[in-house]
Amino acid sequence: MSATKWDARFAGPVPHDSSYYAKALLGGALACGITHAAITPLDVAKCNMQVDPKKYNGLVPSLRTLVAEEGSKGVLKGFGPTLVGYSLQGMFKYGLYEIFKDFYMNLAGEELSEKYKPAIWLVGSASAEVFADIALCPLEMTKVKIQTSPTGTFPIPFVAALREMQRTKLETRYPFGSLVPLWSRQIPYTMAKFFCFEKIVQLFYTHVFTEPKETYNKGTQLGITFASGYLAGVVCAVVSHPADSLVSQLGKAANKGKSLGQIANEVGFVKLATQGLGTRVIMIGTLTGFQWWIYDSFKASMGMGTTGGK
Repeated sequence: MSATKWDARFAGPVPHDSSYYAKALLGGALACGITHAAITPLDVAKCNMQVDPKKYNGLVPSLRTLVAEEGSKGVLKGFGPTLVGYSLQGMFKYGLYEIFKDFYMNLAGEELSEKYKPAIWLVGSASAEVFADIALCPLEMTKVKIQTSPTGTFPIPFVAALREMQRTKLETRYPFGSLVPLWSRQIPYTMAKFFCFEKIVQLFYTHVFTEPKETYNKGTQLGITFASGYLAGVVCAVVSHPADSLVSQLGKAANKGKSLGQIANEVGFVKLATQGLGTRVIMIGTLTGFQWWIYDSFKASMGMGTTGGK
């Protein structure tokens, strides 16, 4: 009688069936949609600091300028496309990560999966992000255009902005004109996000919380989740910032019709890598920490367990 073939989907304490994956998709949508929408003011300030650093030269001064010129609504520009776009992105980012991770582990087999676990985290997260960014791109382009256009030159309401993007698609390259720079920003970001998170969680449970993971209560596990997510987010912010700056520059009226290479040469790599970086480190660290916390809280409430471990 032959031994049962090893299957990554059933190797853990909770089987990864279609119900598990569906819950992961929903958990990812909640994690990314809620957190990105909540920090819209920081995002508005960051984008404007990237495209007009002379006028917007710091987080607090930028927020003050926006409120002074446009009122309190000025710091909430792009809330609608942010909520919808990042809900879709999070759904595919987290949900497909679970699917791809199991898929690649089954391709590799039990022994190689254990030996090359970090490589599987990287390839699984990169694969998921390819599809996540296709879903995000039209809404991200709309968000950036709303947030960086001078007052009165572009509609702020969500539906009106989508219509204007469609009307001017030859100029704005809507809906997928920013997909390549988005991939160049988000794929390294997500690879760093998932790899660093999984690795830091593993280190916590190996060197700090050395008892079996299941012996710790959910509060402790979720605390480890948040700390690991925050630290991973700091790395993500630095890795992906040049491409993030380039995406913001594409929404600037003065750059209409210019190629990515031309914009990058004119701005310079140092400025692309540093303008708005401090704000983005705070933003992404907090964002990533809470994303993982929301995602794992949802997973725990659904009986799926928290992510990562030894």
